[in-house]
Amino acid sequence: MAGLFTEADYENSVLELFKNMNWDYVYGPEIERDLKSPLYDSVFENSINRINPTVDYNGVMEAINKFKNFENGDLVSKNKVFMDYLQNGIPVKYNKNGEEQSTIVYLVDYDNLNNNSFIVANQWTFIENSNKRPDIILFLNGIPVVLIELKSPSRDETDASEAYLQIRNYMQEIPSMFIYNAICVLSDQLTSKAGTITSGEDRFMEWKTVDGSYENTQYASFDTFFEGMFQKERLLDIIKNFICFSNDGKKNIKILAGYHQYFAVNKAIQSTIRATETDGKAGVFWHTQGSGKSLSMVFYAQLLQKNLNSPTIVVITDRNDLDDQLYSQFVKCSEFLRQKPIQAESRVHLKELLAGRKANGIIFTTMQKFEESFDVLSDRKNIIVMSDEAHRSQYGLDERVKIVKNEAGEDEAKIVIGTARIIRNSLPNASYIGFTGTPISTKDRSTREVFGNYIDIYDMTQAVEDGATRPVYYESRVIKLKLDEETIRLIDQEYEIMGENANPAVIEKSKKQLGRMEAVLGADETIDSLVTDIIDHYENNRMNLLTGKAMIVAYSRPIALKIYHKILELRPTWKEKIGVVMTSSNKDPEEWREIIGNKAHKEEMAIKFKDNDDPLKIAIVVDMWLTGFDVPSLSTMYVYKPMSGHNLMQAIARVNRVYKDKEGGLVVDYVGIANALKQAMNDYTARDKNRYGDPDIGKIAYPKFLEKLEICRDLFHGFDYYLFENGTDLERAKTISGGVNFIVAANKKEEKEIFIKEAYALHQALSLCSSLVEPELRLEAAFFESVRVLVMRLMDKGGRGTISLPEMNKRINELLKQSIKSEGVINLFSDVHEEFSLFDPKFLDEISKMKEKNLALELLRSLIADQLKIYRRTNVVKSEKFSEIIQRTINAYLNGMLSNEEVIQELLKLADQIKKGKDQGNSLGLTDEELAFYDALTKPEAIKDFYENKELIALTKELTETLRNSKTVDWQKKNSARARMRMIIKKLLKKYKYPPEGMEDALKTVMVQCELWTDNLQL
Repeated sequence: MAGLFTEADYENSVLELFKNMNWDYVYGPEIERDLKSPLYDSVFENSINRINPTVDYNGVMEAINKFKNFENGDLVSKNKVFMDYLQNGIPVKYNKNGEEQSTIVYLVDYDNLNNNSFIVANQWTFIENSNKRPDIILFLNGIPVVLIELKSPSRDETDASEAYLQIRNYMQEIPSMFIYNAICVLSDQLTSKAGTITSGEDRFMEWKTVDGSYENTQYASFDTFFEGMFQKERLLDIIKNFICFSNDGKKNIKILAGYHQYFAVNKAIQSTIRATETDGKAGVFWHTQGSGKSLSMVFYAQLLQKNLNSPTIVVITDRNDLDDQLYSQFVKCSEFLRQKPIQAESRVHLKELLAGRKANGIIFTTMQKFEESFDVLSDRKNIIVMSDEAHRSQYGLDERVKIVKNEAGEDEAKIVIGTARIIRNSLPNASYIGFTGTPISTKDRSTREVFGNYIDIYDMTQAVEDGATRPVYYESRVIKLKLDEETIRLIDQEYEIMGENANPAVIEKSKKQLGRMEAVLGADETIDSLVTDIIDHYENNRMNLLTGKAMIVAYSRPIALKIYHKILELRPTWKEKIGVVMTSSNKDPEEWREIIGNKAHKEEMAIKFKDNDDPLKIAIVVDMWLTGFDVPSLSTMYVYKPMSGHNLMQAIARVNRVYKDKEGGLVVDYVGIANALKQAMNDYTARDKNRYGDPDIGKIAYPKFLEKLEICRDLFHGFDYYLFENGTDLERAKTISGGVNFIVAANKKEEKEIFIKEAYALHQALSLCSSLVEPELRLEAAFFESVRVLVMRLMDKGGRGTISLPEMNKRINELLKQSIKSEGVINLFSDVHEEFSLFDPKFLDEISKMKEKNLALELLRSLIADQLKIYRRTNVVKSEKFSEIIQRTINAYLNGMLSNEEVIQELLKLADQIKKGKDQGNSLGLTDEELAFYDALTKPEAIKDFYENKELIALTKELTETLRNSKTVDWQKKNSARARMRMIIKKLLKKYKYPPEGMEDALKTVMVQCELWTDNLQL
């Protein structure tokens, strides 16, 4: 359409950007090449020879052969091998003058930018399982390292999400292209994101800066994205140093660093180089929790090896569980690091590990191992100490005097040395860098003394804007404790009576212990109130949200066990649903051990809690799992423990991870942490304080809910949904279908699009503040959500129809059960059960009588579209015919030439024609698949003038049987199998003297039908 900025126009804009960055441009259709090769072969072979001028010809040829022929394995495994070749070169062995030689052949010259070829190509056709033509491919030395899929900025029905689905489709249809892929890009101009072949759509990230400055706009412009990532030198740096695989033994995940990680790690490298030459203080790397700090540490450690000539890295944590978690992340990336990290078992072991090498090595240890002795562990200068969570109280540089009692009861003055001082004394010439997810307290000067100033700050506001984390919201449900004055008076009297026969010191100690928070928070009545409220809040607001994972933070270990037992008392069927995770002691009561278990049990609990499908949904914790434990779907935390400072910020960040359409995390406060939360925020950036200073759902989510509810009401002005709130279950169901019918009317296209968006926002807001919303408003919101879900299912974002009626019924039943707590099961079409036929006269009659004609139209269109998909797979002739009919019918409707009733009648006629086609096959004695071949053979109307019908039927049956007997396993992969099939068909047709002279086009239709049938037989 004239005047629109089309996808082609946007493609040209992107190509112009690359030309401005001095990339060479080629237009795919103009290049002579092998369309079945994913490489730009001529450029690749020229490049590999140019980059390796000293390597023998046989070595280069061996490398090329190895590069083009991967061993068997899945796509991700092959891509992992490719990335190793791309980053580190291809190790080869070859014969020269009868002797075996070995060398490394490099694919990229990372040291000499201009020795590489950079080509941007568009409309680059590649043929594998099918013929595909990605929008733009970036070739580095002839290797298709980046695939870019664009979508039109001016078409409502397409966006970056559509581009993601397109890339996933490419991975099925042209998988070899992705063996050689480093980065995938999707862009619709408004949104441009990069990811890898293993990234879910929510893990594709924007690149928001060209020069490393943050605080960009919420949505980065497309030119910032492409110029930020794909300047030649930048791209080489990303490929070499900022893409890695994380392998947990079961699954390979390919990780591309975010822009914040890329720039921060490069800053940290420069800061560390300076520190090794000056005072040893490399600085503090502050990236908010959930933004990938552990992976940033991996990228830093790898890049450090190259820039500092293989230093030894010592990674320090302050707890064994944190040491294990961080160590585990490094182990998963050990191939990228090109060395396996080691955990020090003791100070003596740590000293041996440091003494046994002059360079290299990544050694993990805890701070406690430094406190075991005070001797020098190593005086080497090429040691870099990486401290995780670098601002704990133990990090003091000072020496303090502490008065303690000796065995004789005498006071002694002990010198207590700060852990930071001990570490400094142990590694006097090392350089130190601190990594943290929470900022240094304004009062904490010792951290700066140890590490220096901030290297880089990536705050919560930026992380949320970038989609790296989700916002955290707060709800106060503090238990109102009321002490019984009469009971307190009796307790005072009891103390007075006991005072006559007890040591005053013992009485004072008793009062002190029983007056502690533990006694108040752990009282039976208090626990009853707490658990009853948590269960009510969870069941009514959080249980059906995402995966239903929640965490309860208990004040102490005894209170954790009390909460556990009380929950099971009130919900005995929740045995598998809840668990307690906390440290254990040899002094624990026997009954505790059965619940807490040993280390292996805790590890098993962690696996179960991270598994979204596991029945374990609620974890009761005290200290464990509050730092460094990530469960992306976890969205609810019930806090029953006073916390402050970075401990509080670390804890609540458990619910800020990205997961599908998670709106944010919710912290439910039962002990009054609001002031501590605000105080902790004072250590954050000014932007964070403005954005997160008051994350109260009552002030943020609830007003948003009311705003979106009012918009939805306006959109439904004129439609009475009174019966949804006040009618029977059947009346509710009818009201929902009536609401769908109302909003999908042809004259409400714009309103429908607005409604889908606003109703979703209403649903998201309600997911955060449902406990504050009045029941009648929750019910009203449930109506709009029911309509939204059904509209989405029926329309399928543009009428492509991919859902069946039973699935639709199942989903709306689940929705009704969750939203309205109704006990009845409701079907929109009460007589239609799981198994039904589109061509059942009873069903078609019911459709034709539906009052909601818009809904009937959408339903029929969806179901017939499904039927056409089946026909396209099996019957090429009928699918063409039916496609033309349905398109003509729908076009007529959209142009206002037919009423809804007339369209339904046309569609019913179409359904009847499909049924008659099946009946025709039955009358000829042909099965559905045989009828498809019969239709193909008789497509030219004049064919029947040359043959008797019994001859055509005989040919049909023999053709079907021949194809069945000649099918091969590798049909879809090997051209030889397809060629053999064509030869068999031609031989058979020749026997029947088919086709007649002058009607050779008939042969093409038969061939297409045979290939369709054989393709789908393999599925």
